[in-house]
Amino acid sequence: MSIANHGGTDQLRAMTTRVTIVPYDPDWPRRFDEERSVLAAVFAGSDAIIEHVGSTAVPGLGAKPVIDILIGVPILLEVEDRIPALEAAGYDYVHEYEEQLPDRRYFRKPRVGPRAFHVHCVVTGSDFWIRHLAFRDHLRAHPESAAAYYQLKRELAMRVSKEAYTEAKSPFIESVLVSAMREAAIGRFTTGC
Repeated sequence: MSIANHGGTDQLRAMTTRVTIVPYDPDWPRRFDEERSVLAAVFAGSDAIIEHVGSTAVPGLGAKPVIDILIGVPILLEVEDRIPALEAAGYDYVHEYEEQLPDRRYFRKPRVGPRAFHVHCVVTGSDFWIRHLAFRDHLRAHPESAAAYYQLKRELAMRVSKEAYTEAKSPFIESVLVSAMREAAIGRFTTGC
């Protein structure tokens, strides 16, 4: 029996092309900590830094129920050498996006079904690294910005496709990053660093 016999492909497409945003789950930090242990074992003996990023890393902020993890390494070869170990830990290596983001290695878990974890591996100190941590840290320090972001995400999830969702958030993210970078620069100036 085909999927089309259970409501039609148009209905299925409509259900699968929208982003799902859920209220903040206080269990997200624990889930990250558990997965960090798995990843720390994979990256044992390296200088990898494992960070919880994305909306699930911001207390009180609703999000897609997927834990985003950022791993910083001195060189990407450290990640590439560990692809078999990451796959053994249940991760799917998604190389298709490397044409768009050549300085990132992307993994997701589980391999099929709803994803629980997205892992982004980049060089520590790269633009990707700095921007993701700055965005997270700014939202953590500014609950009003986190609340505005949550409201925007809920509105977008109701009215745009999954494909358009990320692009539609971009102006907000960029405005937060401008503020975050300005605050970081002021902090460096006032502390003399």
